[in-house]
Amino acid sequence: MRHRIVELEARLARVTEERDKLRRAYELVKEQFELLRRRLYVAKAERVDVQQLELEFAAKKAELEKLATQLDESPPGEPTAVEGDDDAPKAKPKGRRNLAAIPMAEERVEILDPTLEGKAERIGFEESYRLAYRRGGPVRIVLARATYKTIHDDDGTVSMATAEKPKELFRRGLLAPSLVAHILIAKYRFGIPFVRLSKMLSCEGVVLDDGTMCRYAEDAGATLGPIVEACAAEARAKAFCLATDATGVAIQPTPLPSGARQPCAKGHFFVVLADRDHVFFEYKRKHNSDAVCEMFRGFGGYILADAHCIYDALFRGDARLSPDDKPPEEVACWSHCRRHFWEAAIATKDPLAREGLLRIRTLFQLEQRWTSLAPQQRQHRRQLAARPLVDDFFAWAKEQFAHVREVRGLLASAFGYAIRQEAALRRFLDNGRLPMTNNASERALRSIAVGRKAWLFFGSDDHAQAAANLFSLIASCLLHGLDPESYLTDVFRVMPYWPRDRYLELAPKYWTATRARLVEAQLALPLGHITVPPAPPPQQ
Repeated sequence: MRHRIVELEARLARVTEERDKLRRAYELVKEQFELLRRRLYVAKAERVDVQQLELEFAAKKAELEKLATQLDESPPGEPTAVEGDDDAPKAKPKGRRNLAAIPMAEERVEILDPTLEGKAERIGFEESYRLAYRRGGPVRIVLARATYKTIHDDDGTVSMATAEKPKELFRRGLLAPSLVAHILIAKYRFGIPFVRLSKMLSCEGVVLDDGTMCRYAEDAGATLGPIVEACAAEARAKAFCLATDATGVAIQPTPLPSGARQPCAKGHFFVVLADRDHVFFEYKRKHNSDAVCEMFRGFGGYILADAHCIYDALFRGDARLSPDDKPPEEVACWSHCRRHFWEAAIATKDPLAREGLLRIRTLFQLEQRWTSLAPQQRQHRRQLAARPLVDDFFAWAKEQFAHVREVRGLLASAFGYAIRQEAALRRFLDNGRLPMTNNASERALRSIAVGRKAWLFFGSDDHAQAAANLFSLIASCLLHGLDPESYLTDVFRVMPYWPRDRYLELAPKYWTATRARLVEAQLALPLGHITVPPAPPPQQ
């Protein structure tokens, strides 16, 4: 009987252990299902009910706000925000928009009363505004080259001469630079595929097939590559912080000799933001450490990225040019840290995950308050107010992780991510120029993420690299407030005359000054002969 009891107890222990494992597996599957269900059927924005969150942790919220207010008291004479600064928070406009303040062409329609006109004195008009649209359209350019007839006095022979044709970036091309720029902006900025753009142009009387557009896009992107390479070289040499992220794209496979179909290959676009100077994209076939080291080789500043393992080689020093060089320092993204707590809060409704969201939200609110401050002032505020809150957050995270680390799930992953990345997450406290999040890189990748839903894939690796160059210049134009279409049109006309060792002057960062020197030299940009102005003096 005793032997039987021992045997049954052992069997019961095994069954109980198996039941606990199955129950935990069920809970993990349920968490993943809830998270996937929300991603599929609910908005993808990582939002939470802030009011409910504040009610739930009213005491903790009051404590954090009191601490942040005490620590963030402005020193005498130091402004909290620059008056009139564009980055300062602005109230949402109310009422109807003032169309009269928008710079655009205006047409006036006067409505008269035939029964009163001529009989009563007209004292004025009651004006209101409407937005209208006038279709533009293609323009046929007639390139007329003067032909001259010369009669030689010595022998009376007649010779004919024609004015020299200006240099062109697209030799013997059908399309002028303005139309090339238009179709490139339509696809690479607004995500319109060439097949749809071809139908849109046909409505305006222009028959232009998508194959022709593809060839122009690849030719233009490859030709503009030296400008992007010059921007990337300057960034690696002078930038303070490089922020990067990546996304995948499909590459059309090469046809097999047998004619059998094969799936699309996968490539990757990396985006790099170099301070407020340049934005450039790099296409790589592989998403691995070798690709990252090739991109950042020789750079020794700060690199802001997510916690993907491919970046570990950079911080180990694998991309150094010499053993004496300093490897770059890692800066982590607090939005990625918050995302793990948000996923745990959505899937499990655990109070610890929601409290983590509240603590991180307090840091974001402080950072938003300091947006318009100079880097030195922001650094001073971070040391006074943000650093104690960060210290308190990690002390709390380590304490809670000790209780949940044995239980696999989203909550343990959230705390584990924060603790593993503690040193990199604290890095933004070291300098006021370092951003707290990598959101700018993710926003820059949105043009690719949105566009690939329309065009589905790139034709080849070469076409993807050409597209990366176009994405780079368009994003840099938007960064510096330039119109990308006008910029590309002008660069297409200027580049055939430009010295190869001065391509950096054609970058969007320097284009305003370069174009001013071109205009000052009274150069005929549209079609005339172009003479390159002298290079600017070197900066001290």
